Amino acid sequence: MTAIIISILLAVIALPLIVALFVRKKYALQRSITINRPRAEVYDYVSRIRNQDAYNKWVMADPHSRKTFRGTDGTVGFVYAWDSDVKQVGQGEQEIKNLIADERVELEVRFVKPFEGRADSIITFQSVSPDQTNVTWGFQSGMKYPMNIMLLFINFEKILGKDLEITLQNLKDVQEK
Repeated sequence: MTAIIISILLAVIALPLIVALFVRKKYALQRSITINRPRAEVYDYVSRIRNQDAYNKWVMADPHSRKTFRGTDGTVGFVYAWDSDVKQVGQGEQEIKNLIADERVELEVRFVKPFEGRADSIITFQSVSPDQTNVTWGFQSGMKYPMNIMLLFINFEKILGKDLEITLQNLKDVQEK
């Protein structure tokens, strides 16, 4: 009887670990919006990370979070760090990793709380017309084994996709005022 109980317990523990071996470890999503402003103006605004206070859903979730800044905003190496008592905001930082004028902003987001993690955030800009810009915000991240099994149960496309849509709509609203 003891051997059967131990075998069942081992199977219960081993099964998720075995399944996690076959589950993807990365996920990616992106959303786009067209803003009625010239590409250079939209890029210039977005490339300055401090401006996220006015449109980024996650930043706006706690206007009282403690923020620190290192470097020169709008340049590679600038770091925006936050620390919030609001669980959904948590603690972390984002760093400008690459800028291609009027075309692309690449950020690395490093989370500390409520969970540790790292993500790449890429924002691209394409002219639709001289006074219209298509902004695409992409987000890529992953989970290490065995935590990657959570990707079977968490729909990041739905959860984060909605937040990206809200952020892009906020950006559009701010830019078109």
